[in-house]
Amino acid sequence: MEHQVEIIQINISGEDKPGMTSSLTEILARYDAFILDIGQANIHRSLTLGILFRTTSDKSGNIMKELLFKASELGVMIRFTPISEADYDAWVGRQGKNRYIITLLGRRVTARHIAEVTGTVAENGLNIDAIRRLTGRMPLHEDDRAAKSCIELSVRGSLTDENKSALQERFMSLSESGLDVSFQRDDIYRRSRRLICFDMDSTLIETEVIDELADRAGVGAEVREITARAMRGEIDFRESFTQRVALLKGLDENVMEDIARNLPITEGLERMMTILKRVGYKTAILSGGFTYFGNYLRRKYGFDYVYANELEIEEGRLTGRFTGEVVDGRRKAELLRLLCQFEGINLEQAVAVGDGANDLPMLSIAGLGIAFHAKPKVKATARQSISTIGLDGILYFLGLKDSRIEA
Repeated sequence: MEHQVEIIQINISGEDKPGMTSSLTEILARYDAFILDIGQANIHRSLTLGILFRTTSDKSGNIMKELLFKASELGVMIRFTPISEADYDAWVGRQGKNRYIITLLGRRVTARHIAEVTGTVAENGLNIDAIRRLTGRMPLHEDDRAAKSCIELSVRGSLTDENKSALQERFMSLSESGLDVSFQRDDIYRRSRRLICFDMDSTLIETEVIDELADRAGVGAEVREITARAMRGEIDFRESFTQRVALLKGLDENVMEDIARNLPITEGLERMMTILKRVGYKTAILSGGFTYFGNYLRRKYGFDYVYANELEIEEGRLTGRFTGEVVDGRRKAELLRLLCQFEGINLEQAVAVGDGANDLPMLSIAGLGIAFHAKPKVKATARQSISTIGLDGILYFLGLKDSRIEA
């Protein structure tokens, strides 16, 4: 007699205890049941376990009876749900299609933040497959500046290009309420990033070095005005750069060493670089600033590449000129492409991080472009942004989890 195939989903919930999964799957093994899917989540001391298995009609009754007794013995709740072959086949058919990762990041991720994001997800017909916390367990009392919280949603569904743009725009606007939201397609490239290129001034360091040099030269106000206009995209970067460097003429080169030693380093830089190196990322500084300061950061934090502008020096003083090609927005994008070729990777495996208008070309071509504490024009154009915490927030956009990277 041929027995009918049955597909059954069991859901177990209750206090987490050692050996629970082992004792339940041992029953399935004894009846040669085939496990089609399994997933477990723990919050505090509570466990939720789901198992989808295939068996035959002559065994299913005994399996459910033994599982029910074992659940009673363990003090947990168990629920059985039959699944039709048609439903199962449809579920399998959706595998790997139209998957996205939504990352919620901030000093605090509140219930209101989660409600707004998940509400937007539901309005666009997306289904949440999984939710996980990437940051460590949050203490009740924590310094506000040091605090960070990150939750990652795995979602599935079909979106038109128009809907994707609207969804991204909605998520980007949430930074005004203290939340950064990254929306990425969950594909092979997202899981295999290999190169990260950073702007330097106002990204890796909390200043514009040319403004610091200008202060020492007594032309701070003039240079800052030109810098601000360039970063807002009001004037061409190359033109503004030439104007600003000319104002530095006559400055003693020893001033650069003093400025380098006292650079205000952006929050999270050291932790970010330690972890990126640990997991094998290549890192580059692509800066419209100066090589002297880029090389200082390379020696201190271990960047692999530095491309910036070289100030001309004669008899120990700046001439007001520079040598070589200006590293502007076009050049940054070109260098990003060249580094990808040199490292033998696809552009989709590259990450670019910057804050100014001259960073937009490289942000737009990288697989993941992040506007970091950026000017309004840059943030409005970029696909992803971080405005709430430091540079180590980038680690969460890469999908890295505290409990794994801090071990």
